[in-house]
Amino acid sequence: MENIVLIIISLLIGIFLQGIKEIPKDASKSLNAYLIYVVLPALALLYLPKIDFGLAYLLPVLSAYLSFFLSWVLFAYLGKTFSWPKSTTGCLIITAGLANTSFVGFPIIDALYGEEGLKIALLIDQAGSFIIVSSLAIVVASIYGIEKKRKRDIGKKIVTFPPFAFFGLALILNFLGWEAEGSIMKILETFAKTLTPIALISVGLQIKIEPKAIKSGFLWMGLGYKLLLIPMVVYVIYAKILSQEGYFLKVTVMENAMAPMITGSIIAISHDLNPRLASLLVGVGIPLSFFTLWAWYLFLG
Repeated sequence: MENIVLIIISLLIGIFLQGIKEIPKDASKSLNAYLIYVVLPALALLYLPKIDFGLAYLLPVLSAYLSFFLSWVLFAYLGKTFSWPKSTTGCLIITAGLANTSFVGFPIIDALYGEEGLKIALLIDQAGSFIIVSSLAIVVASIYGIEKKRKRDIGKKIVTFPPFAFFGLALILNFLGWEAEGSIMKILETFAKTLTPIALISVGLQIKIEPKAIKSGFLWMGLGYKLLLIPMVVYVIYAKILSQEGYFLKVTVMENAMAPMITGSIIAISHDLNPRLASLLVGVGIPLSFFTLWAWYLFLG
């Protein structure tokens, strides 16, 4: 519950700070840079070396890839068919395709399903969402961004993207059996704890909810996909076709029903992929998801 309250308060602080003259107009860019270059690498070093990549958890992890690729196929098709601006198409692919599986997902899953559910959620986030936002999201951003990128430029951007580089390092440390301990662990934990407030304050700084914006068809298409369509697709595939049940099914569906990922919106914003839409998808999606998640929880039983 404390984490959920923190999410709401942080978002409201960001919105409130918009009215403070002393706050630079581009303050959100500085906060985003801090998240990308400091916090996300710290998360990789803190959590990934601890994960047991067992085959039993492969199906829940794959659901994150299903969500992203289906988002890519769907919105790329719609964008081409209806001649959407490329920046809008790229924004929807990334922001609607990635769920907030950690800092919204973890406290909710922990509250509803306890330690066993949280273990599954951690793997979905670290082996699924984290890899996607560190690699595939950058590919989409490079393809749909204003600047044209050659294939080798895209590859270079992925490899040199700090969270992805530290993800690779963390995998090596996992293989070697190393885990952060003592002072190193405390330092990484300190930086990691700043993700939720800093990211949501950054998003709040960019939110300008106007009646016209709320009526945006792009906003509701993105949220309709993220909060309703993809969790239903995951449920049908995993429950009816793959015969999953129990915690594995419930946590997989619930994690895919989370609001759009904050980091995904940051990637879209930093690549100038319809920044206002990216902010709205998170800013409107997070509070709205509290209601849709409760409905999914009741549906799953």
